[in-house]
Amino acid sequence: MKKIALLTVLAVLTLMLGSVMAAQAELIAPYGEGQIGYHAAVLCESLTVRDAPKSSAKAVDTLHWGDFLLVYKQENGFAECFVSDDVDAGPIGWVNADYIFIDPAWFRTESKTPVYAWDDTDAPRVALLDKGTTLPVLKDEGDWLIVSLRGAAGWIHK
Repeated sequence: MKKIALLTVLAVLTLMLGSVMAAQAELIAPYGEGQIGYHAAVLCESLTVRDAPKSSAKAVDTLHWGDFLLVYKQENGFAECFVSDDVDAGPIGWVNADYIFIDPAWFRTESKTPVYAWDDTDAPRVALLDKGTTLPVLKDEGDWLIVSLRGAAGWIHK
């Protein structure tokens, strides 16, 4: 009887300790369509903003990895975008839609969080995220999230 009680206490303590030691994070759902359009994130190191929806159009600005923008409409593989909620300021131009992620879910760390090369905690660790880091989620795969890391992708165990 004492063995059963001791094993029960150990099991409860193990579960409690496991929940305390688990990585803490916040998963933020996609925002959906807003007043202007959809939220988006730049996925490449730098992205040229053009004055028309074509590669040969004049460059008017440059966005960088992790910059947020609002996508108003899409045309010919390009997205017309705003960089603020101020509609009166007007769109800043067009970006190649292949290099942005429109309406992603977001992952925000609440403690240091390891990122792995693939979906295995024995895989090489490719990053250690600081508390408060926010990244776009490229895909949710069961116990794992694939997140964007400055032009690459990594796996985070939920």
